[in-house]
Amino acid sequence: MGSCNVLQAAKLLKERNQILLVTHKNPDGDTLCSAAALCHALRRAGKKAYLYRNGQITEKYLPYVGSYLAEDGFVPACVITVDLATEQLFPDGFSGKVDFCVDHHPTNSFYADETLVFPDRSSCGEIVMSLIEKLCGNLVKEEADLLYIAVSTDTGCFQYANTNAKTFSAASHLLAHGADNASANLVFFRQVSRARVQLEGAVYSAMTFHRNNAVVVATVTREMMQHFSATEDDCDDLASLTGRVKGCLVGITIRELENGESKISVRTSKDVSSIAICSVFGGGGHEMAAGCTIPAEPARAKELLLAVVDEVMK
Repeated sequence: MGSCNVLQAAKLLKERNQILLVTHKNPDGDTLCSAAALCHALRRAGKKAYLYRNGQITEKYLPYVGSYLAEDGFVPACVITVDLATEQLFPDGFSGKVDFCVDHHPTNSFYADETLVFPDRSSCGEIVMSLIEKLCGNLVKEEADLLYIAVSTDTGCFQYANTNAKTFSAASHLLAHGADNASANLVFFRQVSRARVQLEGAVYSAMTFHRNNAVVVATVTREMMQHFSATEDDCDDLASLTGRVKGCLVGITIRELENGESKISVRTSKDVSSIAICSVFGGGGHEMAAGCTIPAEPARAKELLLAVVDEVMK
């Protein structure tokens, strides 16, 4: 298990073929579009490459990544994970040896044979951009479009605290290579469904406030989802809503799952570690954005989380 730089990673990929790119469970724009962009570049380099058929890909992303999904019967000789920090985040149905990992999470567990990781990058898309240029010598428009989605969705359209000078430099570079930011921004940030608007209203109404608004908790129940006929697409970036409350240092979003568990997203200011909160429950991520799953219904999960937050914020 080792680490490599971009040049070494490109050399490694040039030597491989029959490649399967794997995205994490509950896939977001960064894992999906970074993997799709790398898949496109590998095909340009003469490789046979596909994305793993992650069953949790939502309708919003299918138009962008559907053409890269693995054909029936494809047997890989090389497996690459993208934006996938630990084996606990493997998608349903996937198991086995991973040859190469591209990631930007400081909690990466180095489970792959080789790992290309830059924790200072706000998105995996930025790393894949550099890797493609070393692999193919240039970027083409389709890759730039996909990588813009990766970078912009992982930074909340450049609003989150993880956005830095490298992020803006990467975005500028992608636009210079043809990325259609206007279309991407419309789809992912400017317009939402009626169900999403109604769901947001219910989430705001049910928010609870603790420590003089320093801790804000939002809960999304299955009943809410059913009442508004909301889909997974309508849940995109719900975790950012708590941070809109003035004075919020810790925002917790609890999503009720079908199996009696709760999916947790934590967003914090630079003064509080999201990882410190989520690691108690076996989760991980970034210092200001992390997640975990708690085997309890939302009310109990909330109690457990608030107790941990009290310890972390002492």
